[in-house]
Amino acid sequence: MPEPGRRRAAPSKGDLREAKLLEVLEELLAVKSFDALTTNDIAERAGLSRASMYFYFSSKQEALVALFAKTVEALHEKSRAAADDPAAPRDAIATALRRTRERWHEHGLIMRVAIDQSSAIPELGALWMETADIFIAAITTILVRAGVPDEEGPDGARAIAGALCWMIERTFYHASAVSPAALDQASETCRVVWLRAAGIRP
Repeated sequence: MPEPGRRRAAPSKGDLREAKLLEVLEELLAVKSFDALTTNDIAERAGLSRASMYFYFSSKQEALVALFAKTVEALHEKSRAAADDPAAPRDAIATALRRTRERWHEHGLIMRVAIDQSSAIPELGALWMETADIFIAAITTILVRAGVPDEEGPDGARAIAGALCWMIERTFYHASAVSPAALDQASETCRVVWLRAAGIRP
């Protein structure tokens, strides 16, 4: 944190170039598959030479990992906030899904590409598992507050939270590829399922 009275330093030229490369990568993925994309494509669109791009990212894979990390950072924060939310479980569930849906609306393409590439790029898989673990912890906390037993076994809160997490991930993955309206509808369905799993009347 900056000292009181001191202004936060402006981003360096290097920070701005790195941000531009990530912005360009996201734009290109809307019109070209990741497999067909080259580092030269990214560099040219960002107005840099390929050699200059290598100063920031050694490969398109490394750039995708950085872009995905930036994208899920907000999901980590929102999931932790959901776990700490003092609201009633019904409201906490609605808030958690709204925040997650908003992120998929904004960056669904990147989420899908990262999931698709996670088996080939271990860093992506690790980031997605970390994200899932944080979300599962938040779901578990909300379920326990709703009265689901905090115990081991298939009917315990943690096990149910895991099933809900991966159901939401797959549902949002497919719906976000269809349309914003489909994602909104899918989010509402996930809300109903989560409420029922928590023993709350939808």
